[in-house]
Amino acid sequence: MTTGTFMKNWRQPSILPGFGLTLGYTIFYLTVIILIPLAALIWRSTALGWREFLAIALDERTLRALEVSFGSALMAASINVVFGVITAWVLVRYTFPGRRLLDAVIDLPFALPTAVAGIALAALYSPKGWVGQLFAPLGIKIAFTPIGIVVALVFVGLPFIVRTVQPVMEELDREVEEAAATLGASRFQTLRMVVLPTLVPAILTGFALAFARAVGEYGSVIFIAGNIPYVSEIAPLLIVIRLEEFNYAGATSIACIMLVISFAMLLLINLLQMWSRRRYTNVR
Repeated sequence: MTTGTFMKNWRQPSILPGFGLTLGYTIFYLTVIILIPLAALIWRSTALGWREFLAIALDERTLRALEVSFGSALMAASINVVFGVITAWVLVRYTFPGRRLLDAVIDLPFALPTAVAGIALAALYSPKGWVGQLFAPLGIKIAFTPIGIVVALVFVGLPFIVRTVQPVMEELDREVEEAAATLGASRFQTLRMVVLPTLVPAILTGFALAFARAVGEYGSVIFIAGNIPYVSEIAPLLIVIRLEEFNYAGATSIACIMLVISFAMLLLINLLQMWSRRRYTNVR
């Protein structure tokens, strides 16, 4: 193909008009809303220098806070994958009284202020709360411990799994499941070899969304976490503490560390999602 032919084809109008305008608007919007704030965050953290930055990154309190935040987020997202898929399955495959009400309750964490959710969970799971008092005789303390953090993150992250998996599950062709059954496949084999491969990309997407929300969650966690340094202190709270100390460089440094770790983990999840989609396409 000659250069003239390439330029001629490139200049041909698209079937969908307005590509140049919409692309320009998208790049401008992403730059103003995302890229510029992130660049300012990284630039502000560079005021410390590498030695001070590494000192903050390797500080025991910082490492412990990051461990609590990311560990709790991973655990909560994993729990939500199991129970979120089950909840979506019940809402899609079964008809029962109160189904619409249950479907509406799933979205409650989206509308409920996080501070209100945190206060309610702390009251329920405290040693004298309705739920906490059931575990107190067993020596299990939920509120004001890392367990309470996981509970709060499960609460705020469940809708992401359900709402991501539910539309895909509704589009599943039940005739394929019936065909697998007629060929001698058991229910477990049908679930493992027919249903789950179709749901894996949606499950990974929901997992990524729930994990991202859990990592940055603040309002619902601080009321139930106890906020004990080295025990139940989350990284967002440590950032707020540094800001209250007017240590802006230290706060932005911790934020940059969270940004790098979150980006790496989300990139890994997206790569797994792409791999699962290609595998499912090749199988079909």
